[in-house]
Amino acid sequence: HVSLDFMNTPPLKTVRFGGNVVATLAKFKQGDTSDYELLKHQLADPDIKRLPWLGRSPAVVEEYLAFLSNLVSAQTVYLRACLKMVVSNFTPKRVKICEGGVDISDSDDDDENLPINFDQCHQALQLIARYVPSTSRFLMPILTENFPFVQKSSRTLECYVHNLLRVAVYIPSLQRHVLELIISRMLKLDVSASRGEIEEVENAVQQQEMKGEQEEEGLFDMDEDVCSVKSSPAGTNVMVHPVAERLDTLMVVLLAFIKDMCHVNGCLDVEQTKDLYKDLVCVFDKLILPTHASCHVQYALFYLCSFRLALAEAFLEHLWRLLQSPSHPAVLRQSAAGYMGSFLARANFLPVATVCACLDLLVPWLHLYIDSQDSGSRAYCDIMLHGPFYNACQAVFYTLIFRHRSILEGDMKKGLAYLQGLNLERIVMCQLNPLKVCLPAVTNMFAAITRKYQLVFCYTIIERNSRHVLPVVRSSVGGDCVSTNTNPLDSFFPFDPYVLKRSSKLIEPLYQVWEEPADTEVETFTTKRCSDADEDDFLRGETPETKGVMGMTPGSYESHLHSPSSVGSPPIAFLQRPF
Repeated sequence: HVSLDFMNTPPLKTVRFGGNVVATLAKFKQGDTSDYELLKHQLADPDIKRLPWLGRSPAVVEEYLAFLSNLVSAQTVYLRACLKMVVSNFTPKRVKICEGGVDISDSDDDDENLPINFDQCHQALQLIARYVPSTSRFLMPILTENFPFVQKSSRTLECYVHNLLRVAVYIPSLQRHVLELIISRMLKLDVSASRGEIEEVENAVQQQEMKGEQEEEGLFDMDEDVCSVKSSPAGTNVMVHPVAERLDTLMVVLLAFIKDMCHVNGCLDVEQTKDLYKDLVCVFDKLILPTHASCHVQYALFYLCSFRLALAEAFLEHLWRLLQSPSHPAVLRQSAAGYMGSFLARANFLPVATVCACLDLLVPWLHLYIDSQDSGSRAYCDIMLHGPFYNACQAVFYTLIFRHRSILEGDMKKGLAYLQGLNLERIVMCQLNPLKVCLPAVTNMFAAITRKYQLVFCYTIIERNSRHVLPVVRSSVGGDCVSTNTNPLDSFFPFDPYVLKRSSKLIEPLYQVWEEPADTEVETFTTKRCSDADEDDFLRGETPETKGVMGMTPGSYESHLHSPSSVGSPPIAFLQRPF
């Protein structure tokens, strides 16, 4: 069977030896070296370095795997070469097509043997790992080196990421490193395509299709390039924006991995889930939290937290610890506040009790902060001095905008007593003046809701603030900072609407969309209701691309390494107290 199989699927370069190897060696012993020299010459040919073993008959694959096992266990010097060879097969092979004298090259997407080939690669890696305990240490750098450029086709990236995650299943010690590698590459895609840009491209194509402008172009669709989808039929799940399409594909793979790792036969596996949560939170702290304006990658944690309330509460507690710790850089504390507010507002799987428990941590912390500052020399509006405080205020206001109804429904009297007990008026009226630096949409909506329930009357302060447009803030660096920036905090709500088409199917059921309040409730909030496609327009247009403004968080993925050290976080002992 073996010889027949080799005959039917010859290697890329067919080699004919001068005769039987045993006979050749026997001749050599007798002094006839001609066949031996020919054999030596042929084996030295660089083009026959590797036997194409994937996709062969089970007998050939088995023989090859046995050879690999023997090789690495007897000669560990070959370990790296063997690992590189296996990992090089984690993506579809390149196919070169020559059109008009130009080489067009991309992955062979139609290879029906891919699943079998990938299975055999993992069989090989598992065998090697069994024979050589140090495999994982050598494997990680090879997995990193071989990661395809993020500009490659969705299919190439999808295959590679899928195979990386499979490695994490049978070499659990690599799970955290693999997640870190994948998420670092996904963040590069994420920050290069803003939510607004993706929506613009998708909507433009939708409108084009509605006008029927693509009828002519349909004639030329035969040589569609996998790398950048130029058009997609209405109603399909393919994204027109090429970066969004790649990111969507990878999010589908990552979310599927999270689901599969946490469930066995449809039931949650608590231990595996805990392990994955710990690894994801580590990657979150290292890569996601310091990345300003990522739109989608953070939803991996959002999704995982939906599996069990204890996970969501652990995540909120983690964010709280980051926010109230003066030993962390202010930039990360502010980011943690943004995550906390956004998660409390948007995760529809959080019960009211959890939301209130978090408000009961945040609000007393704000009051204690005011106690420490109001009589001091720094009791004025300055984002450089009080950044974490302002972001925590905005997180509270934003949470109440989204959750006040659920706090009040059921028992209005009890709910109102709870909200009154938060003493929001003191926060709003304090000399640090948080309404001055919060996003106008948040300020206006919070003012309208608190007026309706007679909790705070914010309008006198809003009017006073609007009369002092220049400067928005005093600068602790010296002199006044002249700025008309409507987003001085460089605010960023990480769980704003999710716009990737295929992966959104897993996020939508867990997501609290913005529900426009009745006109009677809010007279000052003027954002009008958009079409169904824009169903969540609460902050639409309120978080501009901040270029050259006073930003409190780094502007890009790469710059997180240079985030400033703790700026002006008050050296007050109470901040270290866990409430």
